[in-house]
Amino acid sequence: MKTICSTGFYQMLYLLENKKRNSLPSLLLCGFGLLFLVPFCGCLQPSDEEVIVYTALDAEFSKPILDGYGKKSGLLVRPKFDTEATKTVGLFSAIEREKDRPRCDLFWNNEILHTLRLERLGLLDPYESELAENFPLQYRSPKGNWYGIAARARVYLVNTDLLPENEYPTTIHDLTNEKWKGRGGIAKPLFGTTATHAAVLFDQWGAEKAKTFFTNVKANAKVFAGNKQVAQAVANGQLAFGLTDTDDAIVEIEKGHPVAIVYLDQKKDEMGTLFIPNTLAVIQGAPHREQARKLLDYLLSEEVEQALAAGESAQFPLNKKITVLPRVAENQKKIKQMEVDFYGAANQWDGATAFLKGLFEGG
Repeated sequence: MKTICSTGFYQMLYLLENKKRNSLPSLLLCGFGLLFLVPFCGCLQPSDEEVIVYTALDAEFSKPILDGYGKKSGLLVRPKFDTEATKTVGLFSAIEREKDRPRCDLFWNNEILHTLRLERLGLLDPYESELAENFPLQYRSPKGNWYGIAARARVYLVNTDLLPENEYPTTIHDLTNEKWKGRGGIAKPLFGTTATHAAVLFDQWGAEKAKTFFTNVKANAKVFAGNKQVAQAVANGQLAFGLTDTDDAIVEIEKGHPVAIVYLDQKKDEMGTLFIPNTLAVIQGAPHREQARKLLDYLLSEEVEQALAAGESAQFPLNKKITVLPRVAENQKKIKQMEVDFYGAANQWDGATAFLKGLFEGG
């Protein structure tokens, strides 16, 4: 019955999608057929042999890992991706929109604040993984609502043909220094890790200081659509330096461009470099909750973080058992990390976003 149902169901969908080439009688017959099949068709019910993942991590990085898990587990892992510039926002909105009838089982976010916003909305399902103790408290929910893995660092990429090493910018405040007017760059701080970075600064400094900073950044630096575009502009000499993520920076380094990474604010009295983790969370009311929990455990494994560290994105493992550093940090002694209250930053999100949207899109 399931095979017949599946065949008939998809044939009818084909007829509907190609309605311009079909007669009205055929379409009416198709509609009545669907009404007949739906009550009896087991194939329209959620299958215990699949798990649906909404992932904001680029497909070239996340898909091989999900495919590998599918082969090991025998599950059909079905990822949903979104567009490059707004993918985290799009997936967050989809999960919020579907809250009464969830479709997503596991949310693999490439940042953290939208995950915390979902937690605040009560849309995450708590799960105490046995692997939780391997991760620092800063990078996991105290209630088991989410877990952080595989972080990226917010860094400057510097064009070494345009700047000698003794003139490299070293602090976030160099984006507002008139010495660098028109020579530094930043992604529009409305999406992705740049928006997360902005919310963190609003929390660290307070709203007024952060507003002054970003007003000066807009006046002093060039603004690009995303972090990738910033890194490319540095690589081709359009910028002397730009604020980006380590995964975008390593791409330009390994293409052979004259560029180098600078970790920000490393002096004793400075705040350090911001690390932004990927986050994993099971969705409240997930159709395949147990399958999602098993996949989450797999993604928390040393195997996965080592793969992400060794892969093209060169991400920083957060699992305390892993000592290997990614290629983006091979020549670093010790990187001073910013101490962050991510919950405080999430609380700043709405106010920061409203201000920054007016500043960067208001003309």
